[in-house]
This record gives sequence, structure tokens and C-alpha cells, in this order.
Amino acid sequence: MNIPYLDLKKVTALHAEKIQQAMAEVVGSGWYLQGQALQQFEQHYAQYIGTKYCVGLANGLDALTLTLRAYMEMGRLNEGDEVLVPANTFIATVLSITENRLTPVFIDVDEETLDLNLHVLEQTVTAKTKALMLVHLYGRCTYNGSIQDFCKANDLLLIEDNAQAHGCLYLSSYAPHGHLSTVTCQQSTLPRTGSLGDAACHSFYPGKNLGALGDGGAVTTNDEDFAQILRSLANYGFSEKYVASYKGRNSRLDDIQAAVLDVKLKHLDAENQRRQAIARTYYKYIKNNAIRLPQLMDNGNNVYHIFPIFTSQRDRLKQYLLERGIGTLIHYPIPPHLQSCYPEYHHLSLPVTERLAREELSLPLNPTMTDEEVMYVIKTLNSQQI
Repeated sequence: MNIPYLDLKKVTALHAEKIQQAMAEVVGSGWYLQGQALQQFEQHYAQYIGTKYCVGLANGLDALTLTLRAYMEMGRLNEGDEVLVPANTFIATVLSITENRLTPVFIDVDEETLDLNLHVLEQTVTAKTKALMLVHLYGRCTYNGSIQDFCKANDLLLIEDNAQAHGCLYLSSYAPHGHLSTVTCQQSTLPRTGSLGDAACHSFYPGKNLGALGDGGAVTTNDEDFAQILRSLANYGFSEKYVASYKGRNSRLDDIQAAVLDVKLKHLDAENQRRQAIARTYYKYIKNNAIRLPQLMDNGNNVYHIFPIFTSQRDRLKQYLLERGIGTLIHYPIPPHLQSCYPEYHHLSLPVTERLAREELSLPLNPTMTDEEVMYVIKTLNSQQI
């Protein structure tokens, strides 16, 4: 059996006819930037997330970078201010901070939950700490009431990096070990990630749960002033045509990508539920003492963009699976503070994050997988003596 980690052609084929029709309508309209298709997607995505505003941008990194820049223009942040950030994250989260000449403060995570350690957070705050960048890594909701109280008590901006958690719900507790509830996203009135902080940054990279056919991103918020400044920054800094109020850049979500995303948005909840069903099967049947799974979360609290497992024999297991037709990826082999572009942080000791980077392996999990393929992955994992 051949099971690639992700077959984007099969993912696109799920809605190919509607996608092609939507793209053709944009092409026929003659309006390809800042047109009706973009306005429609922004409106629909804001409604879906549960915010007043959505600003489409060129990619997820720009969403992060321009969010911080907008807060600097508003006087909420200044050069040199500290931004708390989980050490276990994709490098884009940190690049957005240093791009704005802000200072990332890396917080190690809990090995069981993969969430920020609140005790460490409380010990790290200084007079220069002005924001917390909360990353919903792997599709897991990392927000909780304690995080909210912490940010309010310390007057911190709460910015969500929601690049991997489209459609994820916020439930107040973890499920008991060995149990997953069957929360139905469409029927739930619970808040979603992307609506929990002051602003939230989204990536529509093709492999995401809500992926475009190229790069794309967005920011959601309830702050009208912030949204207006952000939109201006993304369009050369213009407050009106050819009148630049800010030193902006060109970072616009084009109408063809917006039209594609608007089609796929209608199916996001159903596809997330398929991901959750596959995850339930993985949790139920993976039985290998050499493999560690993250702490189980209530079903709606995780949309399983990535299904990580951990083992001290990661490279050996990866090769074993590849030889049996199962593709895997590593998220991520080098944590940001150890990347060669950040030598100033190489002295930091973040043991949990560093161990996760050595041991993480991502299993195939996407809505196109069949039950037979899922059970083949499980059987192959269980048969390997690591």
C-alpha cells in the first residue's frame, strides 16, 4: 500500500468542480485584486471565526508580521518590547517578531499537553513584556482561562497564531484519558480559535486544513481601528489611492485564491470531523510502548492539522514506515532558537522543546484517507519493535 503524507491533488479533487467554477467566475469578471470575491470570503471567514473583521493577506508570515507592525503604529508596541512565544513552533512565528525589532522570549512547553507552561510564563514577565503570541500548534487549541487571566493581569496583547487550527473550538477542559467526545462543529455555539485574543493570524498554505491553491493568509479581529491600519499596511500604506499614511508593503490575498477558499470553507467542518474520526482511531488502536502520543484533547479542541507521535528512535521509525509505503514528515527538526539565523539564542536551554524536535514524527492524517489506509498505518506501527 502507498500512503503519501499528503496528496494535495486528491485533496483538491474533493471539490474540484466547484473550485474550477469559482475560479472561472473570477477570471471572467476581469477583477483579480481587491474585488468582490475577496470581500465575500473575508465576510464569510469573519462570520465563521466569530469576529467582526477579516483582512485577507498574501501569506501567513505577513499576517503575523503586519499584525505586530499595526500594533506598533497604534503605539501598543515599541521596538525592543518583549513578546512571549512558545519555543515549540514554526520559525515564522519568531521571524515576525524579530522582523519588527521586537524581542522574542521563548517559553518551554509542557511535554504531556504540548501547551505553554503557565508557571514559567508568570516567572518570565518583565516591565518590557507587552504581548503573548499563542500558537495553536498541530491544530490543538492552546488557549484557556488561565492564559486569558494572565494576559489581563499583565496588560498583554494576546495574539493567536492560528495557522494550523482552522475551525478549532475552545472547550474548557481536556477529555478523560482514552475518551474523545463527539462535538459537532456545525451545531456548537462554542468560540473558535481565531476569535479568542486581540487579533489572530491565519495561513492558507495549500497543505493546511483550509488551504488555497497557492499562498494566502488573513487576520481576524474585533478591533476596527486595528483592522483599518492593517489593511492599509498591506496595500502600500495607502489610506486612499496613492496617499500613503504608513510605510506599507504589498501583501494582498488575490481574488482567485479568495474564491477557492470560499468554496472550501463550506466543507471545513465536515473535513475536520473526518480528521477527528481518524485521530480517534489512531488513539484507540496505536499500541507500541516505544511510541508516545500527546495528551488526548476533547474532540472539538483539536482539528488535527498534524498528528504527532514521539519516539527516541524517530529516524529509524521514519525509514521503517517509508519502506512500507507510508509517508511521514517531521514538525520541526530544528527549533527556532537553535536555527543558524539566531545565534544569539543558541545558549538557551529549552529541554522539552529540544526533545520534541528530536523525537517528533507526523503520521498521515487528512480527509482523503480511507479506513483501510488508517488501519494499515496502525498495523505497521504496532508491528515495529523499536
